[in-house]
Amino acid sequence: MRAGAAHAAWLGSARRLAGESGRRRPSRSPFVKQRVDVLCEATSLQELGELAGTLELDGGSFKVVFVKAGCHAAYEDQRAMERELGARIRGRADMRQPDWLLGFACTGEGRWVLGPCRQNEAVWLKHSRKPHNYSTALSTRVARAVANLAVPHPAGIRAVDPCCGIGTVLIEALTMGIDIVGSDINPLAVRGARANLAHFGLPDVVRVADIGDMSGRYDAAVLDLPYNLCSVISPEEQLRLLGNVRRLAERAVIVSTEPIEVLAGQAGFAVSGRCIVRKGSFSRHIVICN
Repeated sequence: MRAGAAHAAWLGSARRLAGESGRRRPSRSPFVKQRVDVLCEATSLQELGELAGTLELDGGSFKVVFVKAGCHAAYEDQRAMERELGARIRGRADMRQPDWLLGFACTGEGRWVLGPCRQNEAVWLKHSRKPHNYSTALSTRVARAVANLAVPHPAGIRAVDPCCGIGTVLIEALTMGIDIVGSDINPLAVRGARANLAHFGLPDVVRVADIGDMSGRYDAAVLDLPYNLCSVISPEEQLRLLGNVRRLAERAVIVSTEPIEVLAGQAGFAVSGRCIVRKGSFSRHIVICN
C-alpha cells in the first residue's frame, strides 16, 4: 500500500473507531483504565516505531502513552519508550490537550500494538460525593459494576430497581445511558434518592412504592436486598421480594449479605453467575439470575 493510502486508511479507521457505538467505553467500568483500538501491530518496539513513522495525523497534535497490558516496565523505561515512539510520529506533540491520544502496549507474547487510546474518566468517583449516603449502601464502584451486569447492552432495554434506597445504582445506570426507574417503600429513602439524582442533573425516576404493588414488565432488574444492623429481613420476606422481581423482570442481579441462591431458585430464577465483594468484615453476595 502506498504511504498516502496507508495514511488515509489509518485516519479513516481511527475516526470510525472513535465513533463506533458497539465498542465499550472504558468509563462504563470501574475496573478498566484504558482502551486501545489496535491499528498497528509489530513484533518489537523498533518495528512498531517504524510503523508509527508512516502515520500522518492530518495536521493534528498527539501524545503517546504506555499502556500496561502484560509487559512490566519501570517508570523510567515507560517514559523512554514513549519518547522513542513519539519521535517517530510525524506531527506536533502536545502533552496537555492533544488531538490524538495514542496508546501502545506489549501483550507479553512478543506482540506490540499501537492505536487511538481512550482513558477511563472515573465518573463514579464524583458520584461518591452525593448529598445523601447510607453506611450500608453499595459503593459507587460496586453499584456501577452491578448496573453493567444487569444491563450489558443498554439499547432498547428497560430496567428497574425496586428497592433503590438513596439511588446509588440508579445514578450509575443513568450516567451509562441505561433506561431505568426506581422505587422504594421508604419515603425518606425516596426523598434522598431524588436529592441525589438532582445533585448530578439526572431525571427524577423514583417513586414511593411497595414492590408487591408494582406492575409492568422490564428486561432487567437490580435488587439490593434491604439490610441494616438493627433489622435483617426474614427469609420469607426475602422470598417475597425475589418472587416479585421474577414477576417484573426476565433477568436480575441480586445483592445480599448472605448466600441467596437457594431462595432465588425457589422464586423461579436460574443462577448463571456469582461473586462476593468484601469490605472489611462486611460481605456482599452478587448473583446474576435469569
